[in-house]
Amino acid sequence: MSEENITRIHLNDKEYILIGTAHVSKNSAELVKEVIEREQPDAVCIELDQQRYQSITEGNKWKDTDIFKIIKEKRATLLLINLALSSFQKRMANQFDINPGQEMIQGIESAKEAGAKLVLADRNIQTTFARVWGNLGFKGKSTLLTQIVASIFSKEEITEEELEKMKSKDTINAMLQEFTDYFPDLKKPLIDERDQYLAQKIKTAPGKKIVAVLGAAHVPGITKQIEVNHDLKKLTEIPPKSKAPKIIGWSIPVIIFAIILYTFLANPSAGLHQTLSWILWHGSLSAIGAALAMGHPLTILTAFIAAPITSVNPVLASGWFAGIVQAWIRKPSVRDFERLSEDVTSVKGFWNNKVTRILLIVILSNLGSSIGTFIGGADVVRVFFKNL
Repeated sequence: MSEENITRIHLNDKEYILIGTAHVSKNSAELVKEVIEREQPDAVCIELDQQRYQSITEGNKWKDTDIFKIIKEKRATLLLINLALSSFQKRMANQFDINPGQEMIQGIESAKEAGAKLVLADRNIQTTFARVWGNLGFKGKSTLLTQIVASIFSKEEITEEELEKMKSKDTINAMLQEFTDYFPDLKKPLIDERDQYLAQKIKTAPGKKIVAVLGAAHVPGITKQIEVNHDLKKLTEIPPKSKAPKIIGWSIPVIIFAIILYTFLANPSAGLHQTLSWILWHGSLSAIGAALAMGHPLTILTAFIAAPITSVNPVLASGWFAGIVQAWIRKPSVRDFERLSEDVTSVKGFWNNKVTRILLIVILSNLGSSIGTFIGGADVVRVFFKNL
């Protein structure tokens, strides 16, 4: 048994055994099995929330996914980011011929065999995403999205030896320090808060002996936080959305249309030029986004027509309409959902799978329309000042 990846804590007549794992390591799964069989704990805590637990135990149930509902609830970007993040882990898992999260599956199975209480100790993934996103400014969000996209294109491989080094506390602390340097606003909700949440759930698990199966990155933090009482309700609060984006979103079209109206009154031909410029820039760039995602011709046409209209109402987005049309014309099959986990491991797969193609259409069409706002708006202002 590799004791270097095991941390023992005695607190208030209870023993906590923390197993630090790498999420795609065969050795980690074997270690989990060995520890639980030997220790026979009263409870086993695993680093999963209810949603991810169901995904693991029920095979993701992709066939039940309602793609129309995802688009309408504005969750297309979140789902695509989630798939992109999982693609890196999946590629490593394929490289070492092991299922992602095998150590968690082993924890579930071994807990059942040992008659131990299974505790889902992690915070809801949607809550974590919301708190992460809420702590990032525009620059941080752009950088994060860039890094995620880069991870999809990356073909870098990692050796088994390097994978095992990921489980050493010193290496993990060094990685977290580097992570903090790049994304200082992310470490708090993604690592620190989850350390607190996990520590509280582990500490309050039933019985005298508790085994916790954790990603190695969390072990140092949990070791410190387990002696402190934490308010789980406070840690699961969704931060209120800033009003600034909404104010800006409504202000831009109001200002643009006020300028166009004023120009129309002063010079109708110039006002017509502004109107056509606004329509064409929005429609063309949104359509180009849909085309880049390999949308159906009707989808591309929808993006072109919808963009100028939705640009005057920030509550709506051209990508939603384009995505819904694409989903209606090229409705994903059960096979498309079942192949998601494999298709997201390659750029080609992202574009070929009907599910991810719809998500790309939504995002790229919206992105094109947003760029159209700045370019079309700049041209409207240029013509305005030219005709003063």
